[in-house]
Amino acid sequence: MHPSSARQLKSQQRLDWIFVGSTRLFAFLVLAGLGGILISLLIGAMPSIQKFGWGFFTSAEWDAVAGQYGALAPVFGTLVTSAIALLIAVPVSFGIAVFLTELCPVWLRKPLGICVELLAGIPSIIYGMWGLFVFAPFFAEHIQPFLIQYLGALPLLGQLFHGAPMGIGLFTAALILAVMIIPFIASVMRDVFEITPQPLKEAAYGLGGTQWEVIRHVVLPYTKAGVVGGIILGLGRALGETMAVTFVIGNTFNISPGLFQSGVSITSALANEFAEAVDPLHLSSLLYLGLILFFITFAVLCCAKLMLLKMQQSEGSKS
Repeated sequence: MHPSSARQLKSQQRLDWIFVGSTRLFAFLVLAGLGGILISLLIGAMPSIQKFGWGFFTSAEWDAVAGQYGALAPVFGTLVTSAIALLIAVPVSFGIAVFLTELCPVWLRKPLGICVELLAGIPSIIYGMWGLFVFAPFFAEHIQPFLIQYLGALPLLGQLFHGAPMGIGLFTAALILAVMIIPFIASVMRDVFEITPQPLKEAAYGLGGTQWEVIRHVVLPYTKAGVVGGIILGLGRALGETMAVTFVIGNTFNISPGLFQSGVSITSALANEFAEAVDPLHLSSLLYLGLILFFITFAVLCCAKLMLLKMQQSEGSKS
């Protein structure tokens, strides 16, 4: 081998080793950061873990004066508002994505797509201020009385719609969260719908399929991983949202079947009390809430991954 060629080969090997090593380092930095966050939360929450143990999860009491803390109310508020927001946002986002990719005129697709993406860029505090000063009064005056009058009289479902029309509460927080996560889910769904190969859809239309049948049997199976990813992205945003929820949820440690009642979430409790927590046990209990939110998010991601694996394993099993 010519000496110049040998030097060039060694140089390329060295550069390749540097590239592989740097990418591996970046990957391990992510794991190290995740582990550092977990260890920091564990250390900070340890006094509360030692004092309350598993009872922290079953207690709804939160009294800083008496030194008694429980996570049941914040966990309840977080799960309820996120679940309702997801139930509202997923169908709306799916409709937006289908319209933009399949039904919208070509000249209108780009402007509407830009508008959806702009909604995703609005700061959360703006959503919170809009929810408190604009949406909540309108909701209390025009929508809540109607829901209380007509849905509150139903046998079982009516318990969800009891309460005074104050405008703020769990349901209002869930609606604001739904508005916030719709742009994220819709943008991801639109992008993955657009990568479906056109010949597949044309073949389905050629076999006599309707638009809904093509979307259901061709587009969704081809893009299911991306669709689930977009939904999980929206759920992660809903679980971790702080300022918008803090403005409209009411911030009372309350557990009630009524969605119009005020409540609290993990993030709103942290935002309201973290700066004022002078008692070490109070601060430790707040960090314990943060640790619980960390594990809730981790569990959601694991469930999504397992669901995707199960969907992939079932491919081709049905004729």
